[in-house]
Amino acid sequence: MAKRSRRYQTLSAAAPTKDVLPLDAAVEVLKGFANTKFDQTAEIHMRLGIDPRQADQIIRGSLVLPHGIGKTQRVIVFAKGDLAEAAKEAGADEVGQEELAKRIKDGWLEFDACIAAPDMMGLVGPLGRVLGPRGLMPSPRAGTVTTEVARVVREYKAGKVEFRNDSGGNIHAVVGRLSFEPQQLIENIQAFINHIGALRPSAVRGTYIRGIALAATMSPGIRVAA
Repeated sequence: MAKRSRRYQTLSAAAPTKDVLPLDAAVEVLKGFANTKFDQTAEIHMRLGIDPRQADQIIRGSLVLPHGIGKTQRVIVFAKGDLAEAAKEAGADEVGQEELAKRIKDGWLEFDACIAAPDMMGLVGPLGRVLGPRGLMPSPRAGTVTTEVARVVREYKAGKVEFRNDSGGNIHAVVGRLSFEPQQLIENIQAFINHIGALRPSAVRGTYIRGIALAATMSPGIRVAA
């Protein structure tokens, strides 16, 4: 196990990190971790009662949080013609086709979201080996393969987050910054929890949401009542 810093150990000893807290109390504790020189990211981690080996139990999608994530996301779009022009007008950072694909193949990955028009997937598909492991591969299920590229670009610019369960059946996502007002964090977190709850697969038996924890970039986790 990695050695924890003195700051981390102090926070862990002082905060009720082993207790299960109501959301408002958990956010209050989380805000108390904002003692670094930078504005830490607030994160949610959820343990789900799914079998990630089963295709019908994969939890994947995206959500526009009520108050965004406190960061301007860099968005690229694979499109041509009118859709390319619409993406540019909506604020996409890069719009292209073959040349954009080549830049990515050559190692350029300075973006947070990748959107593609359906007729571009023949070009984008081979990039899966590069984009997939980084969670950047466009997907119809995540809403990033679409003819409505302008709308999706605006959503990501407004603070849309993508999520997909890992091999252990856990979900991880950004829900804001520690500089957010407590009510903003509470509303973002509750919106995310509600959204994941609504995605419960019909094949799941027993408890679906088994655990929830909040954390910041450099903080211990705080357990939250599901």
